[in-house]
Amino acid sequence: MQIFIVMKKKGFLGLILVSILLFSCSETVVIENRPDQSPTAPPISGYFKKRVLIEDYTGTWCGNCTRVSYAIEQAKEQSDKIVAVAIHNGNDPFHFAGIAPLKNLILPNSPLALPVSRLNRLNIWSTPEHANVQQAVDFTSNNSTVGLAMNSTLANGTVSLDVSAKFLDDYSNLKLVVYLLEDHLIYFQRNYTSFYNGVNPILDYEHNHVLRQSLTNILGEDITGTTSGSTFSRNFTFPVPANIANADNISFVAFLVGADNKAINARESHINENQQFEINP
Repeated sequence: MQIFIVMKKKGFLGLILVSILLFSCSETVVIENRPDQSPTAPPISGYFKKRVLIEDYTGTWCGNCTRVSYAIEQAKEQSDKIVAVAIHNGNDPFHFAGIAPLKNLILPNSPLALPVSRLNRLNIWSTPEHANVQQAVDFTSNNSTVGLAMNSTLANGTVSLDVSAKFLDDYSNLKLVVYLLEDHLIYFQRNYTSFYNGVNPILDYEHNHVLRQSLTNILGEDITGTTSGSTFSRNFTFPVPANIANADNISFVAFLVGADNKAINARESHINENQQFEINP
């Protein structure tokens, strides 16, 4: 009789356990019912385009850095989801004085020996980069649960920029990074590669997406309102920085990083451009 009672208890507990497992499996199916974010997956209605951020640590004096810039051009030809930033360092007219926090993030115990490039901030782009373009493309997708959009105006020497992010999932511990870049800067470039016809130096090289200023803390600033269905917005209003050669060539890059400091989505925008969220129809 005593054994029977124990068995009944075990059976009852077993039923409870099975129920819990079934419930958990049901919940797991819901939680894992995420869109396919592989780069070749077809777009699913309602989700956002996902771009990869390429941060290119470079210099006009760096003859091997053209290897990365060429790879970025190849990546852009292969995918429309490439967001590039050129972070110049050293004896360079485009030297970015605030590079130290980024250097300490990506190479905390090593010198910054150029060329260096990172995908979504912390992923090493394997060398030679031009032979590993697919590695960058693999970080892109048609289906993301967070989207970005920017709207900007330039009037009387003042820039007004609105950055917005929309969430289809619950996120936490996110940070926003916003860069101000400049395009179409003509200056010589050392070139020790066979790219660009092997010319060295390239006297009239066009430097694009050059980082001129970080409008946020360069490692990101905490944001709130990142739960499913929410939209976050922030405005930046400021005079055109003194180091900008031509305000008409200003562009922006905004991206969100997680607690691991890796970018989860990024977007670029030109001055006086009004963007909508890239939502799949």
